[in-house]
This record gives sequence, C-alpha cells and structure tokens, in this order.
Amino acid sequence: KWGQEKRRVRAIRGGGAMQPVLADHALKLAKQVSAACLLLPRFLLSALLLWLLDFPCVREKALLALRGQDEGPDDPPLRVSDSNRMFTRESLKAVWRGHKLDLLKSAYVGFPAPNPEVVRLDGLRKCRLLDHASPGRPLVLNFGSST
Repeated sequence: KWGQEKRRVRAIRGGGAMQPVLADHALKLAKQVSAACLLLPRFLLSALLLWLLDFPCVREKALLALRGQDEGPDDPPLRVSDSNRMFTRESLKAVWRGHKLDLLKSAYVGFPAPNPEVVRLDGLRKCRLLDHASPGRPLVLNFGSST
C-alpha cells in the first residue's frame, strides 16, 4: 500500500498520468460546491416554511386558506393533528433533491429545446434529436408503453 501511495504522489508531482484525473476531480468538486451555494438559500427557506407548518395554529390557518371559507354542511370540521410532522429528515431530503433537480435541468420554458444525441432504431448510428423535427410540425416523443 505504501508503494502505491508513493507512486501516486510521484505521478502528481512529476506531471504523470494522475494530473488530469486530479483536474477532473477538482472540476467536479468545484461544480458541486457552486451548486450547493446556489441551492442553500432556497433550501433554507423551504425548511423554514416546513418548520412553521409544524405549528398546529399555523397549519390550521394555512389549510383553511387553501380549503376556502365556502364549507358546506356536509364537510367535516377541520382537525389538525400534531402527530403528522412536516419538518422531518425525509421531507428535507426530498426538498433538497427537488431543488437540485430543478437547478440541473436543461429545459426551460421559453428557451430553445435541448438537442441531445440519440441512437437511431438500427442501433448503429447516432444523430441529434432535433434532426427529426420539421418546421410547422410538432415533434412528439413517446416514452410510454402501448400495451
């Protein structure tokens, strides 16, 4: 193990094959840190809102506002339980993943569509997705099953 470590250090210092690998890792780390810095304010605001919704009085007012004041005689009275917490580790993980996916998406409303490389049906050739688009005709992608 010590010999492997010395070779790796020597490759880094000597400009061997390890230098591009370290540059790739540094670039990935920089991207992850910048994404985390962009996501952190949105995440903290969402976490604060979840924490506030854990208070029964705030939750009751929010639910009444969403439900509307036009309750009929058949509607049961609104009951707010303290056993259903919203500020949990699972909900915070879901919020973080949702914000991360939203940040990393490549398609936005009002912007040009992404043009990824796709494999043709014969499986031998590759082309761009928008190569199949025609002016005046919508391009429909069906990712479902028809059975």
